[in-house]
Amino acid sequence: MDARDGSVRVQVVYATPECQRLYEVRVPRGATVRTAIAESGVLEHFRGVDINDYALGIYGERVDASAVVSEGDRIEIYRPLIADPRESRRRRAARRAGR
Repeated sequence: MDARDGSVRVQVVYATPECQRLYEVRVPRGATVRTAIAESGVLEHFRGVDINDYALGIYGERVDASAVVSEGDRIEIYRPLIADPRESRRRRAARRAGR
C-alpha cells in the first residue's frame, strides 16, 4: 500500500521502563486506531498489552480505539499508572517538610 492507493502512514508507539518501540505502518484511509495498532505488530511484541484496558492517544490527546486515523498520526499506548501522581507528590512534600 502507498499514498496513491488511499492508504495513510501512521506511527504506533509503546514504551516500558526498559525499552521504547516505534512502529511505522500504512493502513487504509478510514482505518481506526484499533486497526493501526493491530497492523503494527506491537501486540505480538508486547504480549501483555490489551488495548481494551490501556488508554490510547494521538499526539498526547486521549482517543477511543474507534477513532479514525489521519496521515502522519502518532498513536500512543499508555501503560496504567502504578501510583497516583498526586499522592506521590504529597509524600515527597511531607518528606521534605520533615527534614
